[in-house]
This record gives sequence, C-alpha cells and structure tokens, in this order.
Amino acid sequence: MSKTEQTFIAIKPDGVQRGLVGPIISRFENRGFKLVALKLVSPGKEHLEKHYADLSSKPFFAGLVNYMNSGPICAMVWEGLDAVKTGRTILGATNPLASAPGTIRGDYSLSVGRNVCHGSDSVESAQKEIALWFKPEELISWKSAQEAWVFE
Repeated sequence: MSKTEQTFIAIKPDGVQRGLVGPIISRFENRGFKLVALKLVSPGKEHLEKHYADLSSKPFFAGLVNYMNSGPICAMVWEGLDAVKTGRTILGATNPLASAPGTIRGDYSLSVGRNVCHGSDSVESAQKEIALWFKPEELISWKSAQEAWVFE
C-alpha cells in the first residue's frame, strides 16, 4: 500500500549553474508531488561532510565534498505517495549513462560526478537528511487545491 511521505531532493551545483532548477521542480510538480520546503544554500564543508558521512571512507569523498561546496545548492522537501522511491525514479540511476530518457539524469547529465541531483535513498535517510538541511519550522504544512484531482 502506498503512503504519503517526504523526501529530500537537492539540485547540486552543476544543476543550479546550468539553470535547471525550474525544469527539475516542474518534474516533481507535474507528477503530483507537493513542495513543502525550498531554499538556495551554500552549506559549507562541515555540513556536507555530515550529509555524506556514509561515504567518508570512499576515495572520492574529499572530491565530492569540495565539488558540492563549489556553488549554491537548491535544497527541497517533496511530499506525496511513496515520495522516496518515486523521487529516485524521477531522478534516474546514479550513473546518468544508465538512466532512462525521461528521467532528470537521463535527460540532463552524462557523468556520475555531475549528475545534477541528490535524492534520499530510503525513508530513514530522507528523515535524517530533512532534519540536517531544514529546521522543523521551515517545513510548510498545506493542502494543495489539486489534491482531489491527483488522488482518489
């Protein structure tokens, strides 16, 4: 059974620099997800090291943190049915070359190191990432006027 949940999606510096914020937001809105938090941030090295703590032993970790710290990031929280799983589907595979056309990465990127977006990979990760990037009062609870047209 599908359930309403929240997911964390971040448009990485390459996506922001390439002017893809609007098209990426449109993908989630068009699918029927509800935006509950949004900000453009330069989070800093320490924040990014916390965000990617699970990758800290990987050889690419330092480069990833430096890259993510190289420009603004558009941090967002989206809400809807199976938002985490469906959000990852909308993004496409981590490796853009394995991403289907019609996905964000399949349409807008070619290399893993510049794959435009980050998306939570589990409900637990989403909760942790949302708490790291947003204060509780920054999450807006609201009812979409379109809700009856999106859900049975």
